[in-house]
Amino acid sequence: MSDQLLIEIRVRPNSSRNKVGGTVGEPPRLVVAVQAPAVDGKANEAVVKELAKAFECRARDFTIVYGKLGRDKRLLVNGDVATLSQKYEELQQTATLQQRLDL
Repeated sequence: MSDQLLIEIRVRPNSSRNKVGGTVGEPPRLVVAVQAPAVDGKANEAVVKELAKAFECRARDFTIVYGKLGRDKRLLVNGDVATLSQKYEELQQTATLQQRLDL
């Protein structure tokens, strides 16, 4: 039986490169930058692929439950909640340190 974790993200379409990491807003949302434009669901597909790489899961383990047409989204991730939560926090913290170094 698989468990589900709800994650909140902010999408940045039309970015220069694909990247997952960092936080923005309150409550903090994981930033997912994708090169795909926000047209005909292309950015959503790219977001799911990038998250799958970052979380080391399959793309079909992700389901957008809120925000299909907006930049702020909520997704359900199927898998071990403890492992997924740890990875989610690592992505937020690692990128935050990278953002600080870029300043």
